[in-house]
Amino acid sequence: MKTDRTPPEPAFHAHDHAGCAAETLAQAEVIVAGRGARLTPVRRRALEILLEDHRALGAYEVLDRLAADGFGRQPPVAYRALDFLVDQGLAHRIARLNAFMACPHPGSDHTPTVLICRACGSVAEIAGEGARAGVDQAAARAGFKVERTTIEALGLCPACQTGDAA
Repeated sequence: MKTDRTPPEPAFHAHDHAGCAAETLAQAEVIVAGRGARLTPVRRRALEILLEDHRALGAYEVLDRLAADGFGRQPPVAYRALDFLVDQGLAHRIARLNAFMACPHPGSDHTPTVLICRACGSVAEIAGEGARAGVDQAAARAGFKVERTTIEALGLCPACQTGDAA
């Protein structure tokens, strides 16, 4: 149950998106530097592209945008940048869509639960570890140790439920 102190998921509600993206990018810079890695120009631009909208983008969409910015048109350019972002916890791969989204909670150890609107394609990551606990318990009963989990839920965002989607 949502309390008055719990903000709505930004992807599905009006918010300062430019501020949201700028804050996430600034956090990413600090996180990567703290790990002794580099947010190279192509990695940074790939993250900026993912942060532009609250929707998932395929690797070739990212590649086209990178190429338009002069970073090359070979698929490894996008895949290497996206793999780096996923490995650093700055982006998530959404298997159902074969696409990637920026992580709105970079630097936190969490299990992403991604809400995917089947009508408009917007995505949101929600906080909470309840689902991961259930997966970990079931895996432990099977003698399995979970290292990484992404939970994906398909449905309708608030705008598509009311017919207000653009």
